[in-house]
Amino acid sequence: MSIHNYRHIAIIALLLTAFLAVAQDNDKILNRQYADMKRVHYGFSVGVNFQDLKITNNGYISEDGQAWFADIPSHSPGFCVNVLADLRLSTHFNLRISPGMYFGNKVVRYFNANAPEDALEPSIKQQRQNVKATYIVLPIDLKFSAQRHHNIRPYFTGGVTGLYDLSKERPEQLRLKDFDVMLTVGMGCDFYLPFFKLCPEVKFCFGLKNLLEKNRPDLQDNPTMEVFTKSVSKLKNNMVVLTFYFE
Repeated sequence: MSIHNYRHIAIIALLLTAFLAVAQDNDKILNRQYADMKRVHYGFSVGVNFQDLKITNNGYISEDGQAWFADIPSHSPGFCVNVLADLRLSTHFNLRISPGMYFGNKVVRYFNANAPEDALEPSIKQQRQNVKATYIVLPIDLKFSAQRHHNIRPYFTGGVTGLYDLSKERPEQLRLKDFDVMLTVGMGCDFYLPFFKLCPEVKFCFGLKNLLEKNRPDLQDNPTMEVFTKSVSKLKNNMVVLTFYFE
């Protein structure tokens, strides 16, 4: 995902946070004054995710002269839902575990740089692959919270997330491995409402593993499909998650 996409999502999240902050700032009544003193508390979240793949093309040219390059031209939002367990470590630090599920989709576009201009078959020039994902996720985050101001309290998070993809893989151009680990950084704000805390949060996730499955025995007799796997060196997950916690 490009820096422009990250910027747009972050701006939306910050504007929403600023709007809620202004709405809460003039509230002289302190809601849920002792909520942050609990040793352990629970909650849940719903949100949207924007999934991306960092694709490293290697410029491979097949025996018949094809040179395929892959990219992701656009992104569509997916849905996520989590449960939350929060452990208070100190006044400003909390350990948070939020297992859940992410549903999303990525569309990979391939174009053949050596395709003849007069090629009649469209698949010789361009192809597409729809990569659906149903992740079981286990995020573990350390939350650092600033001092509370009236009914708002901004915070930052950092941590790791394990993902396992439940989607059934089909023999397509590229096949992704099921398991991944991501480093995450995020920011958000606690809004203390009369009956619960509302915590909008934006999180940026960066995959650590190469997800490209090179062992493709299903393609040994299909060189026209195998060329796509040979044309890519690495596939790494990137993701932006906009979440609303209810605690």
